Amino acid sequence: MELWLTLAVLAGAVYLFVTEKLPVDVVALLVLASLLVLGLVTPGEALSGFSSQATITVAAMFVLSAGLQRSGALQGLAEMLARIRSGWLFALVMMGTIAAVSGFINNTAAVAVFIPLVMAATAANRQPASKFLIPLSFAAQFGGVCTLIGTSTNLLVNSLAQQTGREGFGLFEFAPLGIFFVAVGLVYLMVARRFLLPDLGVVQSDREGHGGRFMVELLVPDKSPAIERKAGELLAPASPEADSGDAEDKEADAERPGSDSLDNAPAASTVLPARRAAPLELVDVIRRGGKTTPASLTTLRAGDRLLLHGEWAQVEALRRRHKLDYDRVAPELDPAGGEEERLHAEVMVAPGSPLIGHTLAELRFGHTYRVRVHGLQRQRAVLRRPVDQIPLALGDIMVVDANESTLAALRQNPGVVVLGERAQQRVDVRRALISAAVLAAVIVAAGSGWLPIVAAAILGCVALVVLRCLEPDEAYEAVDWRVVMLLAGVLPLGIALERSGGADWVAQNAIVLLSQFGPGVTLSAIYLLTAVLTEVMSNNAAAVLVVPVAIAAAESLGVDAKPFLVAVAFAASTSFATPVGYQTNAMVYAAGGYRFADFPKIGLPLNIIFWMMATVLIPKFFPF
Repeated sequence: MELWLTLAVLAGAVYLFVTEKLPVDVVALLVLASLLVLGLVTPGEALSGFSSQATITVAAMFVLSAGLQRSGALQGLAEMLARIRSGWLFALVMMGTIAAVSGFINNTAAVAVFIPLVMAATAANRQPASKFLIPLSFAAQFGGVCTLIGTSTNLLVNSLAQQTGREGFGLFEFAPLGIFFVAVGLVYLMVARRFLLPDLGVVQSDREGHGGRFMVELLVPDKSPAIERKAGELLAPASPEADSGDAEDKEADAERPGSDSLDNAPAASTVLPARRAAPLELVDVIRRGGKTTPASLTTLRAGDRLLLHGEWAQVEALRRRHKLDYDRVAPELDPAGGEEERLHAEVMVAPGSPLIGHTLAELRFGHTYRVRVHGLQRQRAVLRRPVDQIPLALGDIMVVDANESTLAALRQNPGVVVLGERAQQRVDVRRALISAAVLAAVIVAAGSGWLPIVAAAILGCVALVVLRCLEPDEAYEAVDWRVVMLLAGVLPLGIALERSGGADWVAQNAIVLLSQFGPGVTLSAIYLLTAVLTEVMSNNAAAVLVVPVAIAAAESLGVDAKPFLVAVAFAASTSFATPVGYQTNAMVYAAGGYRFADFPKIGLPLNIIFWMMATVLIPKFFPF
């Protein structure tokens, strides 16, 4: 009975992780509670994930990464790279740098810093950003596998191995193998990016040339010529003079992909059909006192609001032509006298942001952040609610109206990424040097064996706060608590699988057809299984599900489990075939305006190359 109950919890976890009906951290805690209620683990074992070395070390590494990020050190490094004018050299140096950096700090934080700089550099050099952003994400991933602290998955696999009484991995034990993956990945991307990535044109950073399609809400003011006209008539083609803008801009807009969705939002969005959408669509007309149906036949009155979905240039042309207004939320934000000029900027919702799942209205976004949101873009979806009523999701891009001081404050906010080149963060040399020195000390202490990794990381966090590189509140804010909850919640599942014999049962049934071919084929199958799972669910969840099976398979074959654990760690940390398999993919997916199909086109061959490399090289570096 214990075996079947454990397998039932496992099946439920897989279903929820794949379908994403609930956030991954909620699923992890639900798994923890189920194991505890069913008596499959003791209370101490259920809570052991919160005291696990992997969980604490991951939380500490978020803080250490924040020390470098908030001092501007990464910003300064990225700005130096942006001075390279040659496209191929910039791509090579950018990928090499992000791969090296991601081996020691959180790769999501590094990519968040590099995205605006890459977009600004490519715009300045008249190069398409779409040729560089996917390589940025991929390089951060395969760079992260080179050290034990490079990804939370490596630490998780190490912790699961130690829970079963096995020897863990050293800080740089992955490095000799990881360097091969980095070298091959860089060569592949340098060649493939030219042929397999779309050319979406040069981003016009000095104009309001926002790419993609946005949901926009426009107000009909008292003196608008749109009053007493049918709403559908406003979208009729206008004279060339009305839609001012050069042919180059229109051609670039026409080549932009339609918007695509990063997560399920059935109540707020519908997936676009495959056909090319109209440049501008009327979604609804909102009137005080009731809904208008059908929207296109509604005779407009002063105070009506038009919900529009389309390309930004078309929205702006319609707004100017009919003298429509954006929402006048937070009137105190209007400039007066000598106040700073207000600007348009694109702001992306970052991984781990406290904005995720909340609407602008709930957050009182305009008053809290001193900005107005004029448009919202979500990849692969047409949003069907007023902008302030749409729950925000990872990768959403908002067009905000703000002044320079407000944008500077937003750039310091880890919950968002400001996509632009104006007034980039300055490097605080003192904080940057101290943060780099503390991180180096942590690496030396852990790598030399002077201190356990968890102890060195905690001391590093304390040092950053004591030396005033981070305020205590900033340290707490730097931790992505959903990742912590995910790790703490799923670790007991590994314990239950081991104790109940569930891992042995799955392994025995899975390898019965493979055992005759030896451990090499079994290792290849485990890598492939992990790689497939991590494309459709959290990489940490995939690792927790496969590690017990990998250990049981090694025991059945009578060989060392370490090669199988390395296969799981590498496969779970390199997700290239979908934009939703890894957080950095989701970030560049929205920022670059890619289509979903762009990822498997360039990422699937890289996954296959890494799979073949792992099959051949892992046994050479980690013998059975």
